[in-house]
Amino acid sequence: MTSTANDAPQSIVSVKGGYRYADLVDQCEHLLLKYDFLNKEVIGTSVLGKPIIALILGTGHEQVHLNAAVHANEWITTPLLLRFIEELAQDISLDGNVNKEWEAKYWLEKVTICAVPMVNPDGVDLSQDGISTDCPFANELEKWNGGDHDFSRWKANIRGVDLNDQFPACWEEEVARRATSGPASQDYGGVEPLCEPEAICLAELTRARSFDRVMSLHTQGRELYWNYRDMEPSGAEEMAARIAAAGEYQAIKLSGSDAGYKDWFISEFRRPGFTLEAGEGVNPLPPEQFEGIYKEVAPILAQFIRG
Repeated sequence: MTSTANDAPQSIVSVKGGYRYADLVDQCEHLLLKYDFLNKEVIGTSVLGKPIIALILGTGHEQVHLNAAVHANEWITTPLLLRFIEELAQDISLDGNVNKEWEAKYWLEKVTICAVPMVNPDGVDLSQDGISTDCPFANELEKWNGGDHDFSRWKANIRGVDLNDQFPACWEEEVARRATSGPASQDYGGVEPLCEPEAICLAELTRARSFDRVMSLHTQGRELYWNYRDMEPSGAEEMAARIAAAGEYQAIKLSGSDAGYKDWFISEFRRPGFTLEAGEGVNPLPPEQFEGIYKEVAPILAQFIRG
């Protein structure tokens, strides 16, 4: 019997009371065992030595990249991205019967996807579980968090550096704008651009693969940012409008922001780069919103892959 969208395999990717690095590792291993055409690379390690995982899917010449959980308390973006990769793999393995609108089997002959579902694993765990007993930064972290034991609003990596303020795209201007002089829960850009291992490995991956377009998943606002200081290529605005409309999001021309991954990619490569702000509410978005957000985000990601 041929599988259809109504009897597609049950998802391996699930969110139950949050989502930690251990969940990512476990679910990736299950996916890699199930789909032999899905590949994994370790692109570097976090400050605390956690391997940063990239998943590779597709065989096409065109190289596209997605990343998630750059900000710690936006951890819900990791299972959003991983679920999308899983459903693409299901679609290929079942000959396009999971989601006929995607036709993933055909566009993944033209495109190779390189996805990094969790850029900031140390921060993701910290934001949900607090300071671990063996953390080498235990004494400093509470101070950097303003004396608060609750780390649920923490966005930075384990050294208090905001990874989306780490990239060499008018970094000095962003540091001046943020006016955060030392490690903190957010907005501290570090001592220099690309001083943190998580940002370094993302930049090295991007340069090595020379992506044709990129998207970084964040929360929240139901918006898609597509520009950077008029350096974006011709057609970027039209592409953004098409991508955002797939999930009934708004494509926004953003100003007054520098040093983000999307900003750096546009400035260095002059190719399309996007930041997706998924869902609505106050970060961290609750696990109960996951399925609803995924229904919005999946068609956006599919349209991004198609270009």
